[in-house]
Amino acid sequence: MHRTARTVSIAVALATTFGISACGSSGGSGVAADEKQTLTVWAMGTEGEKLGEVASAYKKVNPNVTVKVTPIGWDVAHQKLVSAAAAGNLPDVTQMGSTFMGEFAELGVLEPVDTKEFKKDDFFPAAWEGNVVDGEVYGVPWYVDTRVLYYRTDLAQKAGVTKAPANWAELAKLASVYQSKAGSKWGISLQPYNLDVWQNWLPFFYSAGGELIKDGKPALDSEAAVTSLKEYATYFEKGLAKKSVQPGYDVIKDFGNDSVPMFLSGPWQTTNIAENQPQLKGKWAAAPMPAGTSSTSFAGGSSLVISKDSKHKAAAGEFIKHLTSAKGQADWYERTTDLPAHQGAWSEGKLASDPNLKVFRTQMENAKAIPALAKWAEIGAKIDEAIESVTQGKASPEEAAKKMQSATEGLVE
Repeated sequence: MHRTARTVSIAVALATTFGISACGSSGGSGVAADEKQTLTVWAMGTEGEKLGEVASAYKKVNPNVTVKVTPIGWDVAHQKLVSAAAAGNLPDVTQMGSTFMGEFAELGVLEPVDTKEFKKDDFFPAAWEGNVVDGEVYGVPWYVDTRVLYYRTDLAQKAGVTKAPANWAELAKLASVYQSKAGSKWGISLQPYNLDVWQNWLPFFYSAGGELIKDGKPALDSEAAVTSLKEYATYFEKGLAKKSVQPGYDVIKDFGNDSVPMFLSGPWQTTNIAENQPQLKGKWAAAPMPAGTSSTSFAGGSSLVISKDSKHKAAAGEFIKHLTSAKGQADWYERTTDLPAHQGAWSEGKLASDPNLKVFRTQMENAKAIPALAKWAEIGAKIDEAIESVTQGKASPEEAAKKMQSATEGLVE
């Protein structure tokens, strides 16, 4: 859910045939879906800026329903949601980042999803599973992201490499020859520390066969944890990746000036590269996460939830159905370049034909979300500390794995 600012083209007005049915998908008492009403919606970042367009178009087809969208910055989103939940003032519909889901589900402020209306098999498995808490589903996947490898194809060819690295050994070799044969200052950019460094490390951990939670407990001192920490750290030990970066570091700038020819990131970087480094057209590509024992990346994104206290659950369910349908998500991609969580949206247009977008679809079929845990923020912080201790040479992978395990055991209920 953390993403750089993006600018997107504005698509034509929504061409929709969606109508409102009399019964909402979430059930419960309150105003019927087709009665005159105002639906309150909170959305973050780019989504908050663009959702108003959809709300206006939605009202043209559903004149009884006014959708009032309030944009919220990601930097203040968590605190505003916590405050609103405590006061019983959550909006009818809220965009919920993947790391927030467990916390708010555990607070009991979210309406369970009607799984007869919203079908699990319509969505990527990783996107759906991130909404499940104790067997109950609390959010409908809206958009997804996953981390893949971005690499400079022109510099790779200069170094004598003509295909994307398929495994960890090939990734390390390519990082090395970028330096020795293509003149790059670094081989790859990997985040060494700071907030949410776990997002950069998880693709290594998952590709080593790791599981964050096993049998209801943290599994962070596993062989997979040690192996992946060791692999992650080797790039810093060998001088292939920067051990320190300034706040606000712009990897795309260094990608464009040849000094950093590889990095792991999400789909928003395709637009970022095109807009800010246009000279790179045809000189880079995206590739699935190089495999350890598998090629498994980290899946993030956002879902849509309904407040337990909402008096407009029926209309809220219909609006969410519109936004998360295959057609609605294809439209949303045109507006924002957010990747659809609904697999049916990928069958037409650029989503079906663009080779770099196909990489993200392939990776989403081989991706895992973080479990929806109430104390994920604290768990993530403990993992961040352990990763930093390894990349800075202050602890061995074995020591860091043991520390992660002991520090998180009391945070999983």
